[in-house]
Amino acid sequence: MTIENKKVVTVHYHLTNADGQVIESSRGSEPLTYLHGAGTLLASLERALTGLDVGATTTVELAPAEAYGEHDATKIETLPGGAFARVPNLAVGMRLEGQDANGRTFTVRVMEIREDTVVIDANHPLAGETLTFAIEVLAIREATADELTHGHVHEAGGHPH
Repeated sequence: MTIENKKVVTVHYHLTNADGQVIESSRGSEPLTYLHGAGTLLASLERALTGLDVGATTTVELAPAEAYGEHDATKIETLPGGAFARVPNLAVGMRLEGQDANGRTFTVRVMEIREDTVVIDANHPLAGETLTFAIEVLAIREATADELTHGHVHEAGGHPH
């Protein structure tokens, strides 16, 4: 069986940046299991994995445009400090969730806290980074009808909603 849309795929992955720094890795812990084609992974990474078999290993390098985009200076904003009055223990580096006018959720990172203002960055934390994924395919199986309906993998014994 090969990786294709609507298959449940289990992989070990090791993610590094252009400097070789490890960003995230499943090695030494639980592998990642996902529904291929459901948008769980970056589209460019899914394309690179399509057609691989169990036991395959590959290294995929993604330029920023293929990963989380270029860093966009227009996504850095200075807001009045009062907008954060309900955030307990506001600190630099903190990640906060917000909602836009259309109801879509977004995440920002607190970059700087000034006397009367707070500087936030709405770029993805990996924006502007060239990323390298080292992948080992551990298992591939057919997705269940429930998994296909819900668009994600269910653990053994089902998935409560």
